[in-house]
Amino acid sequence: MLVVKSFIFNMFAENTFVVWDEESKDSAVIDAGCSSRSEEEKLGQYISDNQIILKYLLTTHGHIDHVLGTKFIKEKYNPEYFAPEIDIPLLQRIELQAAAFGLEIEKPPLPEKYLSENIILSLGKSIISFLFTPGHTPGEYCVYFKKEAFCFTGDVLFKNSIGRTDLWGGDLKTLLNSIENKLFTLPDNVIIYPGHGESTKIGQEKSDNPFLNELNKR
Repeated sequence: MLVVKSFIFNMFAENTFVVWDEESKDSAVIDAGCSSRSEEEKLGQYISDNQIILKYLLTTHGHIDHVLGTKFIKEKYNPEYFAPEIDIPLLQRIELQAAAFGLEIEKPPLPEKYLSENIILSLGKSIISFLFTPGHTPGEYCVYFKKEAFCFTGDVLFKNSIGRTDLWGGDLKTLLNSIENKLFTLPDNVIIYPGHGESTKIGQEKSDNPFLNELNKR
């Protein structure tokens, strides 16, 4: 059985997720956003207390709030690090992103491997697949666990909202297309764990999300 643990980190109230298999202890950190020593210690304590084996570090997209903890995670646990190839220019310019918010940051490591809809990863007997969902950034991916019926949507889809498109590389038409053709084709019972805010379900967003009006106008 998979366990999903969320942490709210950094000044952007970003959701960092630890997903781990109770039997094998294999785990993945999705969007490591810890930005201070106390946040790093909180995340590290959870990993230690549960004797988790950190197998993967997954970054859904290249915005600063989702990568603030990648240097800490990579250096301490050395998991396989995956991120979108198309978002590499964002990661290479992370200091400029930081400066826009009055922050300073040590440049995080670049991924060794790239996310793709063609790759399949595993945590114990659970399978991880990826959905290419650009629009918030040019390269964003969602992380999908089909058997368990949950999906980590980064900054693509939120409860009653969608991702911003006024930041680096955003495009509203592309984002709506990703939601319509990738996320809203998933079963209604799939739980959404977004990069900010509360969890929700695909069916709930189909019926209640006000941005569906944008889809209906197309």
